[in-house]
Order: sequence, then structure tokens, then C-alpha cells
Amino acid sequence: MAELSNDPTGQLSPTITYDINHKGSVRLAELAKQAGVRRFIYMSSCSVYGVATDGDITEESAVNPQTAYAECKTLVERDLQPMADDNFSPTFMRNSTAFGASPRMRFDIVLNNLAGLAWTTKEISMTSDGTPWRPLVHALDIAKSIYCALEAPRDIIHNQIFNVGDSAQNYQVRQIAEIVAATFPGCQLSFGENGSDNRSYRVSFDKINTQLPGFKCEWNAERGAKQLYDVFSQIDMTQEMFESRGFTRLKQLEYLIRTQQIDQDFFWK
Repeated sequence: MAELSNDPTGQLSPTITYDINHKGSVRLAELAKQAGVRRFIYMSSCSVYGVATDGDITEESAVNPQTAYAECKTLVERDLQPMADDNFSPTFMRNSTAFGASPRMRFDIVLNNLAGLAWTTKEISMTSDGTPWRPLVHALDIAKSIYCALEAPRDIIHNQIFNVGDSAQNYQVRQIAEIVAATFPGCQLSFGENGSDNRSYRVSFDKINTQLPGFKCEWNAERGAKQLYDVFSQIDMTQEMFESRGFTRLKQLEYLIRTQQIDQDFFWK
């Protein structure tokens, strides 16, 4: 998901940003528990693993967050786990990198972004060699994981962590680019040198696929790229639409801060 901690305006430090998100998430859980909510699903992220080279990562693997966003997710997990008791069951869903069409599109996540470039410019020019690994999961499969966690017997989900995705959907970034380029006719694809982003991890999804009743991913990168191609064709998407601030979280935050609609704590003025 978008790295909220990357501050395009220079007005927000990463520490302030993830501190706000961390405290807000914990406070929400506290209020939910006080209100008698029995199950609390926290949407975490596989980005907490950061850089890993020792095989496929499981829920038991050490975390190694490389960004303020991932650090925030790690801290929330740490602080919510002790809240678990007989009447309150937190569950932590470590989502893969999301993709797919939605009513309010996101073009700042890798497959969606590459699909937008392929449609509007007919070119994907990678600044890196695309060797890092990323697990992907469709937004509808993320939604399915939440439903399954809410419906599962309590002992299965109580204070448990689940990596959300499918082991077959660990891709190198270059593979994602190749899939998108092959789906969008006439798209040219090129790669650069090693990039500055050192995050790379392959993830095991055995736990969610064997222990969470009813969960199984229905989407892969090829199907997701085809979905986006069909949607772009149907709406005749323009480059202006693709680059609109409304579809890229950091652009929207920059706009809201610049126009003084929100303060540095992200509260509306």
C-alpha cells in the first residue's frame, strides 16, 4: 500500500506520520474493546518483512521494516497483541501488495501503476532491474480474507497473524512488468540498473490457505492485468485521469496540506 510516511511536502516527518497512525490505530482498538467488540481485524502488511533472503517468510519470521509505514504496522501489532483476552480477539492480516480495479482506484501500487503507464503511454520504462520480489494479492481476495476471519471459529483467529495471499503469487517486479506489457497491446518494456529500493521478500501463505476456513485466492497478476485493461477500455481512460491526485494518495495529501484543508496530524481544519 501507499507509503504514507513519504512526505512530498517536506512539512511532515516520517516519525510524526507513523506515530499518528500508530497511536490512532491503537486507540481505535481500545475504543472497540470498551464498546464490546469481540473481533478486531487489523489490516497489516507484508512490508513489515522488509528485506529477507532466507527462503519464504512465514508468520513466525522476524520482521525487518524498512519504511515508516512498515514500522507503524509493526508497532500496532506489538501493542494490540497484549489486549487479547476472553472477550476480545484481535487478528492481524499481513496483506501482500494489493492490485485490481476499484471504485476509487489506486495508481500508486505496483501492478496498477504499471497498467496505467502501459495504457496511457504504451511504455513501461523501469528505473531498476526489477529483481526484487513482491507478493501480490487482489483487493477482492483481501476482502475475502476479512470475511473468512470474521466467520471462522474463534480459536483459529484469536490473536493470530495471517499472511494474506498465495505462495504462487510471489513475483519479481520484472515479472509483473512483463505480465502487464504482454496484456496491453503495443506496450514497450525496458529495465534499468539496480534501484534504490532494497525491499525484497518472498512470502509463504501456507497458514492462511490451510488454517482459515474458506480462504483461497481467486485472482492472479495475469487476471488482474486483464481486468484493468478491460476497465480502461470501457471508460476510455485518459492520461489526465491516470495522473489525477485523487488516485495517488501522496498527491492527494500534498494537495490537502497545500490548501490547508488538513493539519499536520491529518485532521480536517
